[in-house]
Amino acid sequence: MCAHELGTSDWGDWLPREIAAAEPDGVDVWHLGCNGFVLKAADGTTVVIDPYCGLGDPPRTIRMVPVPFNPGEFADLVEPDVVLATHEHADHVHEGTQAPLVAGGADHLAPDDSLAVVEEEGWTDCEGVDESAFREVSEGDTVAVGSLTVHVEPATDPDATHPVSYVVEHDAGALFHGGDARPGDAFDGIGDRYDLDLGVLAFGSSGLLDTGTGEPVYKRWYSSPNEVAEAAAQLELERLLPSHWDMWKGLTADPRSVRDHTRSFEHPRTVEVVEIGDRTSL
Repeated sequence: MCAHELGTSDWGDWLPREIAAAEPDGVDVWHLGCNGFVLKAADGTTVVIDPYCGLGDPPRTIRMVPVPFNPGEFADLVEPDVVLATHEHADHVHEGTQAPLVAGGADHLAPDDSLAVVEEEGWTDCEGVDESAFREVSEGDTVAVGSLTVHVEPATDPDATHPVSYVVEHDAGALFHGGDARPGDAFDGIGDRYDLDLGVLAFGSSGLLDTGTGEPVYKRWYSSPNEVAEAAAQLELERLLPSHWDMWKGLTADPRSVRDHTRSFEHPRTVEVVEIGDRTSL
């Protein structure tokens, strides 16, 4: 098996058909598993953040949740306007998942080191993928996408070379997506600048990963329950949605446990637990 080989959907096309048929009052949000999300606004504007349909890199990383859609079908049915990438890791910038969405007409916005992966892997050699669809963004940028406004903010992720976070604003509310970021100075002031209704923060356990050498390696990629609570308080979130906890064998965690770590803080007001395929709203 090739590293991060594209998987075949376990669910057929029901999820992209549900998204395509949805008529949100404001903005609806679907969880794609891992750290992937789809936002669809009332006017049909659709943004996809960090979608990933790969199988990981066994035995180091082994996918634990279904592959929720086939990218080509998703592009045809959902017709996303923009794909956002938070950082350069393969489960956030994945040719097999994201190049078909670009070929279907979506623009691809990402920081420089993420676009370096696109260039290195030769995405523009894929049928229908045009270089003009790719746009480099950096901290402080603002991009209008239909009725949605995307703000690029900093992020602290010690495992990434240039991570960013995103605030997606709409009249109905604002969503924050932190990628795999942990609490840190990068989040200072974000909660003051925006009224954040829903915040997506990566959360998981630490564990031993099999590197194929016979000597498992200790790895910590995501925030602990205390750290994800600290980040949510720092961002002044109304609702915290823990993500990434479902993805890798040996690094999964129980998102319900986060509630116990947030009870003494003013923010978040609530912890919202969703599974792959679930739908929520701003």
